[in-house]
Amino acid sequence: MGIDLPGPEKLCEIFSALGFVTTAASMTGVLQSAYKASWASDATVLLQGETGTGKQVLARAIHALDEKRGSFPFVTVHCSTVSESLAESELFGHRKGSFSGAVASRPGLFQAADHGTVFLDDVNDLPLRLQPKLLDALQRGSVRPVGADRELHVDVRVIAAANRRLEPLVAEGAFRADLFHRLNVIRLSLPPLRDRREDLPALVLEFARRYPALYERVESLDSDLLEYLAACRFEGNVRELENAVQRALFMKDEGVTLTRADWLRQEFDSQTETRTTEEIPKAASLLWLIMLRHELPFPEMMRKIEGELLRTALKVGGKTRREIAKLLKTSERTLYHKMSAHGIAARPRREAS
Repeated sequence: MGIDLPGPEKLCEIFSALGFVTTAASMTGVLQSAYKASWASDATVLLQGETGTGKQVLARAIHALDEKRGSFPFVTVHCSTVSESLAESELFGHRKGSFSGAVASRPGLFQAADHGTVFLDDVNDLPLRLQPKLLDALQRGSVRPVGADRELHVDVRVIAAANRRLEPLVAEGAFRADLFHRLNVIRLSLPPLRDRREDLPALVLEFARRYPALYERVESLDSDLLEYLAACRFEGNVRELENAVQRALFMKDEGVTLTRADWLRQEFDSQTETRTTEEIPKAASLLWLIMLRHELPFPEMMRKIEGELLRTALKVGGKTRREIAKLLKTSERTLYHKMSAHGIAARPRREAS
């Protein structure tokens, strides 16, 4: 197409400004293809990736960069929630009196997006009955509202997102092969967050700055926090990370650095009562067996448990006694005396950066 592609750093800057934040070298190919797709204004795009990887954000970025369509509407169709009985009306509109409840004519989402972009989210969940009608609309560039006797021309670009691979669904007969081939013109695969962990610092800072109403002064991230996050799975991907950042911001009450203690505090507080009531009896049963096996008196067992809990808190809880005391829901003074009683060396008293 003769497009002069920006360099990797400039591409990251362009897409980050549009909400799709990444600095990972592994994402360069995705960004290059997305940038080229924004110039191919009439080509259908298929975005594949797990739930929460940012497919809708990338679709919006492609639309925004599209010089032909970017100033026109971006309309989202949630294929997983659209009512099968009303899906045709939702997509293509209806005429007054065409069915019970149609008290007035209404344009569909394709007409609403005229000259712009229709984003088919979770297209793998599109009802099978509706798939040939969608295919027909894509191929001919026209739609027929329910109850109408003639078709209407629509000029839209379709970007579809799938959280499951479509090829197996085609083989199972759950997705039409001809519709798959029509959507699969430009295909981009978004990797899960666990495969682009170098994006974690930029993403966490972006989300921290996106919600100033929760906490407005985050300027940096603690290295211990980044080490902790690098070991997390984030099965919900970027969406899970964003929600976790919001919870951590809500729990934070001082400092300009987001710390490991802030993060652990929100994780502890987010545990449900059901999980707590399940885990404590399991832990108690294990401790009971240990106490019997080693013939430990009850007071000595409790003292050992307290000491080990303190050592664990000091090891993973935070950088300062203040942070650790907050996690333990106690005072610094009490923590200091408990450490002394168990012969645990006191850490230097310093403020969190």
